[in-house]
Amino acid sequence: MFTLNPAGRQPIYEQLYQSVVKMAALGVLAENEQLPSVRSVAQELGVNVNTVQKAYQMLERDGVIVSYAGKGSFLASGEQALHRRQDTAKTSLREAARQASECGVPEEEILDCAREGARLGRGGPEKGGGSV
Repeated sequence: MFTLNPAGRQPIYEQLYQSVVKMAALGVLAENEQLPSVRSVAQELGVNVNTVQKAYQMLERDGVIVSYAGKGSFLASGEQALHRRQDTAKTSLREAARQASECGVPEEEILDCAREGARLGRGGPEKGGGSV
């Protein structure tokens, strides 16, 4: 089901992550479709179960899949994926703002950067100015 390059430079768990993302984007995997179990993927690919588990955890963290105890992992629906991406983005934004503040960037500049990022995300024009 998944294609990996064991001789490649990219770690296997990242290759598996990218493979699932690509299959979802191409429609090979449908929304809410159940993914094979961690154990079966590990057996099929001849890799350690922990390697597959790491990829699945990353996929869940990024909102690509949702997992239910005792039921398995499923490709997230558009709405589920959107909420998970929003949560991940907000967490990243908070962390970036904290780091900028620790480096002495004034709060107003941090807010300006966040506003500019939001404007760019909506397809607006980029403002000139300092960088953080």
